[in-house]
Amino acid sequence: MAEGVVQDQDADVENEDKEQSFISHLVELRERLLKSIVCILAFFLMLFYFANDIYSFLAQPLSKHLPEGASMIATEVASPFLAPFKLTIMVAVTISVPYLFHQGWAFIAPGLYRNERRLVLPLLVSSTLLFYAGILFAYFAVFPLVFGFFTEAAPEGVTVMTDISRYLDFVLKLFLAFGLAFEVPVVVVLLVKLGMMSVERLQALRPYIIVSAFTIGMLLTPPDVISQILLAVPMWILFEVGLLVARRVKPESQAEEDQDATLS
Repeated sequence: MAEGVVQDQDADVENEDKEQSFISHLVELRERLLKSIVCILAFFLMLFYFANDIYSFLAQPLSKHLPEGASMIATEVASPFLAPFKLTIMVAVTISVPYLFHQGWAFIAPGLYRNERRLVLPLLVSSTLLFYAGILFAYFAVFPLVFGFFTEAAPEGVTVMTDISRYLDFVLKLFLAFGLAFEVPVVVVLLVKLGMMSVERLQALRPYIIVSAFTIGMLLTPPDVISQILLAVPMWILFEVGLLVARRVKPESQAEEDQDATLS
């Protein structure tokens, strides 16, 4: 009888500890989410005064190719305010990405094994840098070619005067497409590291991956050959870069075997 009571008390204590641990994790998650929101808000407040200048900078690749006397237009009453406002929010979030990843890393790191921490941190850093590289590539390399093609392809008698909201949606879509496309090396390395694919298997799938790159380029970019090629070719090159890096990476199972052999 007494032994049963003691067991029940131990079970209650264990459940209470689990509940407190769960609540403490929720509290920590809330604090880190609040810190992330404060970071985004701080950058937004610093940048909001320059919202129109930021939009003008974003519009330069198109403005340089507009016919003389043409300009961008606003077809909705609130567009002159909402378009720069929306852009400023997106810029604040983009700038805050390293801090957001840091908060996410600080939250999950205590629950990871040492080998998992060695894997996650480099992936976070490299994926962030590659995403930024994709955005820069889109702005400096893709936009001038694409907008130059669009304006020159306009029929005679048609004046190109793009709406500012539609232009913003268009470039944000391309930024996201190129930012995600530049994550290909991270995906390749992760597949090899987790043992889901081998380097040899990925090499055998190269023709299919090249076709997939051009298919993705067709789906994510405007319906012109230039932008499709400018997205597909970097994806192919980055895939090859990922293979080069993956050759130096041991799969997780092999790394554990080597560690056990060393310990024994």
